Amino acid sequence: MMDLFANRVVPTTKVELPFPNGIELYIRREDLLHPEVSGNKFRKLKYNMAAAWTNGHHQVLTFGGAYSNHIAATAAAGRILGISTIGVIRGEEIASCYQDNPTLKKAAADGMRFKFVTRTDYRAKDSTVFLTKLKAEFGDFYLVPEGGTNLEAVRGTAEILQEEDEKYDYVCCAVGTGGTLAGLINGAAAHQHVLGFPALKGNFLQAEIAKYTKKKNWQLETAYHFGGYAKYNADLLQFIRHFERDTGILLDPIYTGKLLFGIFDLIAQDRFKKNSKILAIHTGGLQGWNEKIK
Repeated sequence: MMDLFANRVVPTTKVELPFPNGIELYIRREDLLHPEVSGNKFRKLKYNMAAAWTNGHHQVLTFGGAYSNHIAATAAAGRILGISTIGVIRGEEIASCYQDNPTLKKAAADGMRFKFVTRTDYRAKDSTVFLTKLKAEFGDFYLVPEGGTNLEAVRGTAEILQEEDEKYDYVCCAVGTGGTLAGLINGAAAHQHVLGFPALKGNFLQAEIAKYTKKKNWQLETAYHFGGYAKYNADLLQFIRHFERDTGILLDPIYTGKLLFGIFDLIAQDRFKKNSKILAIHTGGLQGWNEKIK
């Protein structure tokens, strides 16, 4: 069952661009972990799917929006592992046209069943009342939170960093729900500083991340959300295109594009110490390019 999540080695690519002050930038290609269950979603689902299997759950239920990388990855993992999946999708208006949405169309092809709910109901998704109604409708299930972040996810994302990565001074990652960053914080060496680049507005992430770590070797860089989740502008898209042209590495405009844009800007501001080595985590999410952004 766990062959899907067997240890995999992914390359780390040095960005061969002329950075000032002797700075070196490297990209950990987590996006290459698996063609369908890639990046941080692979890491987050590893121990969640194992827990579902071990505890005798035959179906996994989770939450997400219409273009959710987490929904896509969960559906694919369920198909591969033979575990039924249920996606509670934000926005009841999508129900009649979800086949026009490539993410949901693929998830459905992978066997995921959907429940479309209003945005008001979706905000109550963690309540006992809401979850009780879901169990009455679908029967028993293993629950994976929105974005996949829980203790099992943080355990998985901590495995991104290995002993040989202690040569890096900074570890940088895009932040959605905070689970990947929490894992990186826990997995980082004592001398390393971990920087998170939130893809959405709001001050709640600090507290969310602190739920999963007691370490203090981290901070959030909150100036690079470009207006909020799934928001972007011409400058960001141009940066992504130029980065691909110069490095051969494709980023997405929801997470990793904002991450690298922020790193480049901080380098220009001399925010990193001289001769430092920076490791940026490419968390995948490239299925987003198959949607409305191009």
